[in-house]
Amino acid sequence: MRSSYIVSAAATAVGEHYARSLSDLASEAVRSAFAALPEVSPERVGALFVANAMGETLASQGQLGAYLAHAVGLRGVPALRVEAAGASGGVALHQAAQAIATGQCDLVVVLGAEKATDRLEGALETALALHTDAEAEAIHGLTLTSQWAMLMRRYMHEYNYGLEAFAPFPVNAHANAAKNPQALYRFAINADKYRKAGMVASPLNMLDCSSVADGAACVILAAESLAREFPGPLVRLAGTAIATDTPSLGARRNPLDLEAARASAHVALGRAHLGLSSVQVFELSDPHGIAAVLALESIGYYERGEAPRHAADGAIAPTGRTPLATAGGYKARGDIVGASGVYQVVELVRQLRGEAGPTQVADARVGLAQTLGGIGATAATAVIVAE
Repeated sequence: MRSSYIVSAAATAVGEHYARSLSDLASEAVRSAFAALPEVSPERVGALFVANAMGETLASQGQLGAYLAHAVGLRGVPALRVEAAGASGGVALHQAAQAIATGQCDLVVVLGAEKATDRLEGALETALALHTDAEAEAIHGLTLTSQWAMLMRRYMHEYNYGLEAFAPFPVNAHANAAKNPQALYRFAINADKYRKAGMVASPLNMLDCSSVADGAACVILAAESLAREFPGPLVRLAGTAIATDTPSLGARRNPLDLEAARASAHVALGRAHLGLSSVQVFELSDPHGIAAVLALESIGYYERGEAPRHAADGAIAPTGRTPLATAGGYKARGDIVGASGVYQVVELVRQLRGEAGPTQVADARVGLAQTLGGIGATAATAVIVAE
């Protein structure tokens, strides 16, 4: 099995791009990624994997593989769309790594693209509700936000927390996003503003809820023999894994235990021959503080009920034990749904190359990206190592 290396990574700014199309955003991301590899022609690309969660429902495009291959200048390249709700980007990266590992391709493009803001709120919520169990949950009007709110309420009850205990997560995300020119919300907030914010789905308030936005990100993978031909530091995709759980929260043994998140993280770390303590910087699905809390505890970085206390002590800041959301995370960078996993990898590559600027994690050599589909029904994890 051959190793995969990330030889280029780029992304558009996240925003409400009303004047731009899905193909326009995708083209910008791909062009930016290839600009760092001027010696590589599109003819060398063996495959294109497109990560997208809502192409049919919001962009009115179904055959996104062929559609975006043509749009980004990779016409004729084998291309397919990968869909796993919010985990689409992580799953696409896993599929691309498998194509290189098995010798099918020497050079693969992973493109995450999502266009959501052209539709009214009702249409967006309907599309996102499809990422739950439609028969058991969505049909009753449950949304992803309301489900995370129920989990937060359950967590607060079981571990005796108040609302303010979750403030460190959006505060950290906004502090980092304020230094990221590509983030949706480039301003800081504080615990007092968080405490006074209006409710969206109690106990989740406006400053603990991410905004779905538009954007595209591109990662180019190469086999080791080819990667060593390019200049610059080598970043290896050391391990990837996918795990699943039932989409219905009511059918789970313990709703506060994200079993798929734990399974995919441990398998990916095992494939990378690394342990939990090896990781120095994290990108997780964190549309709300409770999502980050449950992921960190389920994977095993903190004991049950302890993540909010550690976050309050600075553990998730760039200088902390588990640096999180260094580009702003879902909360402040913006939630790009199916493209989020590719954005995560772009940020980790910057960290491992020492190019993250004011939010650089000192001596970062190993990063972990994990993206969730729905409420953790699909979990895709990637472990990335600087060599």
